[in-house]
Amino acid sequence: MTAAPHAPVIVCGLGGLGLRIVEQLHHRGEPVVVVDDARGHGRGARLLETWGVPLVEADPALPGSLDEAGLEGARAVVCVMDGAQGELRNLHVALHVRERRPDVRVVTSLGNAAIGRAVADDPGPGAVLDVAALVTPALVEACLRSPVHALDVAGTRFVAAATTARAPATLRALYGDLAPLAVTASAGGTTHLCPSRDERVADGDRVTVLGTDEELSDAGVTTTVTAPHRRARTRRGGGYDPDATHGRAGAVQRAAAATVALGRESDRGLRWALAALVGLLVVSTAVISFGYHYPDGHGLGPVDALYFTVESVATVGFGDYSFADQAVWLRLWAVFLMLAGIVTTAIPIAYFTDMLISRRLASTAGQRAAAGSVGHVVIIGLGAVGVSVAEALHDRGRDVVVVESDPANRHLPRARALGIPVVFGDATTATPLRDARVGRAAAVAVTTSDDMANIETGLAVRDLLGEGHDDVPVVLRLFDRELARTVARRFGFGSVRSIVELAAPRFVGAALGLDVLGTFPVHGQAFLLGRLRVEAGSALDGLAMRDLSLRTRVVALRRSEVQYGGAGSDRAPLEHPPRRDTRFAAGDEAFLVGPDEELLEVLARSRAAPTASTRDRTGPGAR
Repeated sequence: MTAAPHAPVIVCGLGGLGLRIVEQLHHRGEPVVVVDDARGHGRGARLLETWGVPLVEADPALPGSLDEAGLEGARAVVCVMDGAQGELRNLHVALHVRERRPDVRVVTSLGNAAIGRAVADDPGPGAVLDVAALVTPALVEACLRSPVHALDVAGTRFVAAATTARAPATLRALYGDLAPLAVTASAGGTTHLCPSRDERVADGDRVTVLGTDEELSDAGVTTTVTAPHRRARTRRGGGYDPDATHGRAGAVQRAAAATVALGRESDRGLRWALAALVGLLVVSTAVISFGYHYPDGHGLGPVDALYFTVESVATVGFGDYSFADQAVWLRLWAVFLMLAGIVTTAIPIAYFTDMLISRRLASTAGQRAAAGSVGHVVIIGLGAVGVSVAEALHDRGRDVVVVESDPANRHLPRARALGIPVVFGDATTATPLRDARVGRAAAVAVTTSDDMANIETGLAVRDLLGEGHDDVPVVLRLFDRELARTVARRFGFGSVRSIVELAAPRFVGAALGLDVLGTFPVHGQAFLLGRLRVEAGSALDGLAMRDLSLRTRVVALRRSEVQYGGAGSDRAPLEHPPRRDTRFAAGDEAFLVGPDEELLEVLARSRAAPTASTRDRTGPGAR
């Protein structure tokens, strides 16, 4: 079955990401249906009502929910449910849709790489996207205050580089044919996106331009960022700190966290020793229940037999039970029980003592390793995003210190494998921040999954930095787009990154079958790199590039010519920069950069009006 021309896109999940996806689809005129139980999403449900977007209030994973939303006639299904079981529900819905509608485009959010690859290998149109991987580059660049963002355009490296205007002149006079992406005035801070090359700038204005390394070098724009050499350090790591959750959870929660942490990191020998001890207690309890008899003939019950067994294994000998008057075989069993008990209790105690000492040493190792850190990056929160940012920074040669509140965090082994110090504690308080040497850091990234905790932590970091906070970028990862903008404006944080704003365009593009190659921030605005192939009869067929869009830049063009093997052939040369009087022709492949909403609109215009038999092509990362 093939989707009708105006078939709806079904969005499963009404969290921040889902709501932004719906908003972008709706504003582009795409029919959308949302499936969500709507609990805790009152604001989202009200916005849907304002937009006139239908809402099916049901769990998308329940049978019949997608049928009510119109699965049989859907164009695509987007799975972006959040919460503790969000990824499992996304996987469930994606597999269900693939079985029911092998032809429908399925776009799902999955952070587990192995599961993502398995789903991506399943035949059928769609894409598997990892939100953490999508947003990590923007967070890393904010931490490093990197003036450049590298883009891969058909195997050619292009760079979006920020620089400062060196004289009052037009952009063309200063940067030639480089594509200007944004200009922020030094006086007033007003930002103009995708300005004309003939726009005049003042001395000191911040300008971001796009071109190859050679083109940027010829224009005097630096495209390299020097990474400091990583210093040799002593053994790094972090471990369980029994006080880490003090004041934040009850005794039961702390005990559970400690038990889980001990279970995860206990030695296999300890587990075998404990299993042997338990087996000995069970067998001995059964033997004594069967064989022990008083002079009057009655024996011991299971509880008394267990008590006598433990008493014998522990060699305490209270005198209330004795093997003296029992059968010979039972007295021999008692000898074996006492000797075996010494062994099976001594070994677990030795393992347990070694583990506690090792963990205590490991818990202070993070503080010791961080104590000598200068110019490092502090990552607060070791979730999926935090560990991805830490790994990316480490790969760039930067020293990293992590502050984490949960001693049982499942990402700790990844950090320890890289030798990254982990300091445990509540980052909204000063002590763990001081232990991580925030005052001597080059940057701080707050990446927990709680927006309120991130804001509180960001303010605590700024208070600790004092008057020097302007010299240290404090990068806040916030989910909500409007909240991110408000926090940046009201609290004066210069590097607030919205997960929703960075990730949503990739999901929208994948749902519509558009080629969105990347997302990156330019002067606080999300920009996209997209690839389009002009279809015959589309709105772009025959259109001059100068009439494309005032806020979209054509980075490169690959013409469709018979001598190069036909449309989209890799043998065709890549023209960059293309002339503005060039006209698009059917089969041309163009690479464009621009603000997210405008570029999605341009990418959609490259397609001919769909028919009932038209099948969308898959985008990057799609199957």
